[in-house]
Amino acid sequence: MASKLEFMRFPAPDGVNGWWESLPPPAPAEAVSSERRYDWVVIGGGITGLCAARRLAELAPEASIALVEADRIGRTTAGRNSGFFVDLPHDISSESYSRSVEADKADVRLQRHGIDYVRSVVRQHGIECDWRDDGKFHASVNKKGQAALAQFAEGLTRIGEAFDWLDEAAIAKVTGTGFYCGALFTPGCSTVQPAALMRGLASTLPSSVKVFELSAVKGIEHRGDTKVLSFASGKITTKRVILCTNAYAATFGGHPNGLLPVYTFASMTRVMNPDEVMKLGGARSWALIPADPMGTTVRRLITGRICVRNHFAFRPSLEVSEADLAKAKSLHQRSFDRRFPMLKNVELEYTWGGPLCLSTNNGALFGQRGDGVFEAVGCNGLGLSRGSASGKLIAEYALGQSSDLVRQLLNQPHPRSLPVRPIADVAVSAAIWVKEFTAGAEL
Repeated sequence: MASKLEFMRFPAPDGVNGWWESLPPPAPAEAVSSERRYDWVVIGGGITGLCAARRLAELAPEASIALVEADRIGRTTAGRNSGFFVDLPHDISSESYSRSVEADKADVRLQRHGIDYVRSVVRQHGIECDWRDDGKFHASVNKKGQAALAQFAEGLTRIGEAFDWLDEAAIAKVTGTGFYCGALFTPGCSTVQPAALMRGLASTLPSSVKVFELSAVKGIEHRGDTKVLSFASGKITTKRVILCTNAYAATFGGHPNGLLPVYTFASMTRVMNPDEVMKLGGARSWALIPADPMGTTVRRLITGRICVRNHFAFRPSLEVSEADLAKAKSLHQRSFDRRFPMLKNVELEYTWGGPLCLSTNNGALFGQRGDGVFEAVGCNGLGLSRGSASGKLIAEYALGQSSDLVRQLLNQPHPRSLPVRPIADVAVSAAIWVKEFTAGAEL
């Protein structure tokens, strides 16, 4: 008997992704345009799917593997984030990012596993993505923020992680601005140009992996132990599928699963001229996270641009409006002007949005969904580090391997069920508004 699952939403052009636009034009895409057969199909060309496909090829070199992406690799969500490979606890639903000692240690193990795997690939293949192991700053703007950082520092001390305190003068020396009153530096975070990383990971996949872009999966039909994936202009037949669609899994099959597609937004400036660089001063490259998780993330890039990210919006339709983007750009401009008054003529050149995949209990989906169908979905704001780890580990699990990390992911909670719509829409949107309001000066 045949059964079918359908994808209900697909990536949309939500603004203009500055990471993508600031790169040279990509090579032409190859789409699924005929009927093909592969041993494995990985759905989703983000960091999770790229790591899953690579690990499958490493462990099963004789297998044929297709990696299918609905848009261009690097242009959608995995290439739209702020480029942080966060190694330490980073629960954005928590006031201080941290949860408990046991949970925090588990997070660190998993996240560093993903970071180490991707770093090794970047170094092995010489992928040019501005990979930096320079750490990150958690910065505060007032006493409330300093108290949150102190709480975070207590958590780091409990799990034996290193950090350094910076006073107002020290963080100003890094950032070039006197906006922050203090900061906590953690050395283990890596940063990248995310769109460049995604492109590089795709272009260096083993030869047994065939990459298809601009190839949205319309549905998966189960015919016994065979799966038939339908596309606009072709089909792929396979026996095993790995779903790595993150926020887009929230509408897969049309059934609620506790996943929340929450958009966040970013803007990137034009390249600063030498006079503007001199006015700003500070280090040429740095990465900063706000003391309040709902505040403004800032990165100064070695290319002479500055990227700011803030504002969240619950969008279960998985697309945002021009009004959403205009509001986000206005908020970004305000945040930029407050931090960098000496750069009043530096325009925000690009503004874009991208969906996070969150759950109310920090839960995720990992393991076997059905016969021959596996999934690694739900990164809860840690797409790069958790996504790379879960992508690598879902490939190992699908091939029958076990490890402490695989068991950790299998034992994590599933996303908590949500109220029916529109109650869920109102509740989530209200929670976001309250958290943004209380972030106050951190925005």
